Amino acid sequence: MKKSLLLISMMLVLPTLMISCATTGDLEKVQAEQKLIDAKADQASKDAQAAKTAADAAKVNADAAKVNADAAKVKADETSVRAENAIKAAEERERIADEKAKKADEAFQKSMKK
Repeated sequence: MKKSLLLISMMLVLPTLMISCATTGDLEKVQAEQKLIDAKADQASKDAQAAKTAADAAKVNADAAKVNADAAKVKADETSVRAENAIKAAEERERIADEKAKKADEAFQKSMKK
C-alpha cells in the first residue's frame, strides 16, 4: 500500500513540477517579448513627442499669422481714416472754391449792372 501510494503521489507530483517550471527558452521568449514591448513603448513616446513638437510649431505659426493679420487690420483702419480725412478736406476745399466762385460771379454781376 505504501508503494502504491508513493507511486501515485510521484505520478501526480512529478508532471506538475515539470509543467509549472519555466525553461530557459520560456524565460528568453518572455524577455524578448518584454524588449519588443519596451521598444514599441519608446517609439510611441517618441512619436507622441514629435507630434507635440509639430503641434507647438503650428500654434506658433498660427499666433504669428494672427499678429500679422491684426497688424494688417490696424494699418487698413489707419488708411481708411486717412482716406476719409482726405475726402473731407477735398469737400471743404470744393465748398470754399464754390463760395469764392459765387462771390466772384456776384461781383461780376454787380460790375455789369453799373
